[in-house]
Amino acid sequence: MKCAIILAGGKGTRMKADCPKVMCKVLFKPMISYVIDAVKEAGVEDICVITGYKHEEVEAYLSQDIKTALQEPQLGTGHAVMQANDFIASHLGDDILILNGDGPLMDAETINKAYDYHKNNANAITLISAMVDDTTGIGHIKRDENGTLLRIVEDKDATEEEKLIKESNAGCYWFGGADLQYALSNITNENVQNEYYLTDSLEILISAGKNAGAYVVENSEVVLGANDRKQLNDLNTIMRRNINTRLMLEGVDIPCTDGVMIGKDVKIGNSTVILPNTIIIGDTVIGDGCEIGPNTYIDNSTIGNGVILDNCKILDSTVENGVDCGPFVKVRANSTLAENVHIGNFVEVKNSHVGKGTKSAHLTYIGDSDVGSDVNFGCGTVTCNYDGKTKSRCTIGNGAFIGCNTNLIAPVEVGDMAYIAAGSTITDSIPEKALSVARARQVIKEGWVEKKKPYKNQK
Repeated sequence: MKCAIILAGGKGTRMKADCPKVMCKVLFKPMISYVIDAVKEAGVEDICVITGYKHEEVEAYLSQDIKTALQEPQLGTGHAVMQANDFIASHLGDDILILNGDGPLMDAETINKAYDYHKNNANAITLISAMVDDTTGIGHIKRDENGTLLRIVEDKDATEEEKLIKESNAGCYWFGGADLQYALSNITNENVQNEYYLTDSLEILISAGKNAGAYVVENSEVVLGANDRKQLNDLNTIMRRNINTRLMLEGVDIPCTDGVMIGKDVKIGNSTVILPNTIIIGDTVIGDGCEIGPNTYIDNSTIGNGVILDNCKILDSTVENGVDCGPFVKVRANSTLAENVHIGNFVEVKNSHVGKGTKSAHLTYIGDSDVGSDVNFGCGTVTCNYDGKTKSRCTIGNGAFIGCNTNLIAPVEVGDMAYIAAGSTITDSIPEKALSVARARQVIKEGWVEKKKPYKNQK
């Protein structure tokens, strides 16, 4: 059985964040979420997260199937893992992965390749390492002339020769459960920082005659973390590039990646075009042959085939095949735009179902409404759904024609094929195929201007 301990107790002082470091976001998701996803995808069956700074925030974010242990005070990485003693004791016959919660680029493939290396070599401990060009501040992996792993040398303790070693400790490990328990029982805090270092477990296990090795990753980017906002930006850039590249290879057309930010969980169909300054996140699914953007934001929504979204904001909603929206359209939560709906400029839809083929070309608010098929909304129509205390719904039948500048005072029903004259304020339900006119009669007073001269400077 494969298990994992994820270290997530750091404050992230250099990040200058109010939240725990692992809750800082890459492409709008906390870093720890990527680590958990990778671990689960790798087939790890039991996870324990070590929390610390503002632990309540991390614990509230985690799903209920994940165990937690609190490190307080924080006395080093070895001390952090010690807080999972009960978890380790329940997995002495299993293999335990230890990862940092601020390493969102780590993937299941790397985890499993390191695990295969660990098992094939019957190791008690397997480090995950990377070859780097910048050796400043790294933990140098020291080997003998035969390549046998000897120890980890921290940069501050390294000789000038050791500082030239480019193989870096990534802070990620596979342990046999019993071997991890043994190593932890022998780690001491006899160092300048008076802390318990997990890296000491390597020499402890080697001294006990155990096998040890280091799996060198193929792509050094997967071990990157973030200690400050600049490094966080670097992670965003790499993650964004990787996702965009994968989608393009899968048949998505991104002619210019400027400003295009697509979340890891987003799924996009073939021949869909994503234009600049478009952000797509959450569990969003987009079909084939769509044109999304420019300047469009989609979160946790389902978009059908052949949809055009130009300068739109779509939140927690469904947009079916052939819909055309924009520019400057907002579709708020719990809305559905059925097939071939047209939503034009400066229209907002909220908590509504808009039926097949319905058109709202401009300057309209459709809120808390059930709209039939082939309805036409004139410019400036408003569903007045809130009386100051209660939200109420409007129901509009198939084929209805709503004239410009109409106010529908909810709750109200408009029957199939009903017509509403422009400028009407509708407070009563309208039968099907009826015409409703609800406006004051026009009055003309000839010569009124000359008599009253209402303007100050009028001669």
